[in-house]
Amino acid sequence: MTGWLAAALLLSWCIGMFGRGFWTPDEPREADIAWRMSWQADKAVPLLAGEAFCEKPPLTYWLAAVPMKIFGNQAWSARLPNLLYALMSALGVGLLAARGAGRFAGLVAAAAMSTFLLSYQVAIWLATDAPLLAAVSIALLGAHIGFYADSRAERVRGYLLMHVALGLGFLCKNAAAWMVPALAIVTLSIWEGRWRELLRWELYIGLLVQAAMILSWVWFVYHGNDGPEHLKVFFWNNLVGRFAAVDAPPELQYASAHRNSPGKYLIELPMYLFPWTLLVIAAARRAWRQRRSLQHDYRTVRFALAASLPSLLVLSLAATARNIYLAPALPGFALLIAWWAREILPGPDLWDVRALRGTAILVFIAAAAFAVAAGLTAADLYLSIALIGLLGAVILTGLAWAAAGKQVVHAQWALLLAYCALLIGPASQVYRRVDTWQDLAKISRGVQIDTAGKPLVLLAPDETTRAIIDMYARTSVVRVDGPIDAAWIDRVRSVSKTAPDGFFLALLPTQAPQLPWRAKPREMAAPAWFQAANLQWIESYSLPYGRRYALLVSGADQTAIQ
Repeated sequence: MTGWLAAALLLSWCIGMFGRGFWTPDEPREADIAWRMSWQADKAVPLLAGEAFCEKPPLTYWLAAVPMKIFGNQAWSARLPNLLYALMSALGVGLLAARGAGRFAGLVAAAAMSTFLLSYQVAIWLATDAPLLAAVSIALLGAHIGFYADSRAERVRGYLLMHVALGLGFLCKNAAAWMVPALAIVTLSIWEGRWRELLRWELYIGLLVQAAMILSWVWFVYHGNDGPEHLKVFFWNNLVGRFAAVDAPPELQYASAHRNSPGKYLIELPMYLFPWTLLVIAAARRAWRQRRSLQHDYRTVRFALAASLPSLLVLSLAATARNIYLAPALPGFALLIAWWAREILPGPDLWDVRALRGTAILVFIAAAAFAVAAGLTAADLYLSIALIGLLGAVILTGLAWAAAGKQVVHAQWALLLAYCALLIGPASQVYRRVDTWQDLAKISRGVQIDTAGKPLVLLAPDETTRAIIDMYARTSVVRVDGPIDAAWIDRVRSVSKTAPDGFFLALLPTQAPQLPWRAKPREMAAPAWFQAANLQWIESYSLPYGRRYALLVSGADQTAIQ
């Protein structure tokens, strides 16, 4: 059974990582940075379209740049390191659970960690969050080894592993890597009354290794062009500015984007944990009922809660909020499920059975949703692949329902295999269709052909536009940044006078899907600022249900373009 589970997880990862192109938001930007890193001379500071991008340290881009340099700027090559990150996350959480609750719990924890909706999204997405999650998973393993060590040597090894992992995590996504392990250790020290643990030299000796890793990179940044300014953005604007408003230019006001709201993470948490949400609730219920237990292995529950709830509280108080910010806390929830799975082996109670069968219903609902999506997007042979996956998922879900009362191990494995069948069969075909809506390389190459040999000006471009033009069209362009107002229009007119034979590229609002009962596609009039800036729309580029761009030249006549 273990081999089947491993194969199912591996195939579901590979479908998500290697079976689709770069998707917005963020992936085109991350791809361009990694592509630049594959050939730029200075490796200390990431570059987006040739300009310093100081939101994240460079380790993720270093690793993605290696396969991109060998295989080209393909989506699958950029995501090749993601497979390593996913394996590290599963291995770290699995070994952590196995230490506290046995081998079976380790398998459950690795499987849950790999298939939470949020952790799966992180694993297959080209971004700094996948290596961050891997680093935090390994760091938590080291923290567990060090905190519950029986000897000084074991304690040193555990905490040293934690610091090495945190150093790598820092080089992926700044000090965000420290939050979950640090809060877990402090929480456990308070909960178990072991204040002396915070004073042990073994806990801090690994800081020397971590400091050597981080400061080496800082030294190279500082001695590069505009080093002090880059370090300010890395450590002040992008770190402190995520939690509170700081004095900075508008483009560096990170607290103004992705605004948080009271209870946001708690409200969205069930979706992050899908499809194992009900199992987490069942585990929390059982943990509460056994809270006065003096059993040695109840510390697994304490560690699970310490690795998840404090971070959830801190993030709820931050100025910004995105689902991926909570990803480093997911190992705690996976560990809690693993403990519960081991506890119910002698026999589940009524609520445990209900949780398993409720999860079967959730997986069946997911299968129904995939069926609709696959029916709308797949065809012929590809529809057959989707249907095979759906059929397998439905059969396995039924087996899980029947086994939930007496064969809980079989029920859990059947649910996992059913969910993986959805991520492999129908998901792969949905990805194919969505790729046609996200084929930004096609737009960029069209722009490259139509503007060959002439200057190109990007008008109020977002990061995605800058990235795709840089990676697929040309690495040298003129940019007129927004916001679009009277002063901006004057700048555009000035640029058009200095390059009268140049082309201008502008992002347009996404066009609504064409409804079947409309006999004729709607026409979209040129934005008013085209005429104000003395620009004429000569060509358009669009993707189905995706991005639309207008190519313009200097001129006065305006027409409606379909």
